[in-house]
Amino acid sequence: MRGVVLAGGLGTRLLPLTKVTNKHLLPVYDKPMIYYPIEALTKAGIKEVMVVTGGNNAGEFLRLLGNGKDFGLSRIHYAYQEGEGGIAEALGLAEAFAEGRPICVVLGDNIIENNIIDAVGAYKAQGGGARIMLKEVPDPERFGVPVFDGEKIIRIEEKPKDPMSKYAVIGIYMFDSRVFDIIGGLKPSERGELEITDVNNAYIEAGAMEWSTLKGWWTDAGTIESLLKASNMVEKSGANKIK
Repeated sequence: MRGVVLAGGLGTRLLPLTKVTNKHLLPVYDKPMIYYPIEALTKAGIKEVMVVTGGNNAGEFLRLLGNGKDFGLSRIHYAYQEGEGGIAEALGLAEAFAEGRPICVVLGDNIIENNIIDAVGAYKAQGGGARIMLKEVPDPERFGVPVFDGEKIIRIEEKPKDPMSKYAVIGIYMFDSRVFDIIGGLKPSERGELEITDVNNAYIEAGAMEWSTLKGWWTDAGTIESLLKASNMVEKSGANKIK
């Protein structure tokens, strides 16, 4: 399995902090934000990672991360996303890197307390298809929300006004190589983007989706408030230390 970190976007919700840098280079407690998703992948035993970024500061990722050896990676690759085509479009840039292997995708602003070893192991045992990670949250209407029939997810609704469950789909996904065919067949949403929720729903419709629940806390760091929250949670829990 190979890892993909999606670290594009303009970070407009973090202005003026992102006026001169990519949001994923901002600090979360004592480390750059981009370190956390990379470490989440390496703790799960993944040794080859691609970072997909964009904007005017892409070169700074190379300066910061180098060849990935500081993280214990055997290789780190980079891809550049032009414009704002959405998460699924960014993921599509990793097709050549994946070389037909399954991938674990982490959004670059996702910070977790623990690790994803169990979920990655469950996906490998699954033998293909997709697996998403869920977390019970107090405000699921802000996220993609799974709709269940018993223990089975029958669809994911994006930011529903009346959520059908208390779970959010967090930004950690596992896919087989079919994901790139699915992305190739997507049409842009009303936002003009290729949506990761549409990718997940395609796997659900094919009967090829499983899920795991994340243990410990999770937050994104995509707003001023959540960036501060993430730093405080990391400092309090000691999650900044590699486990």
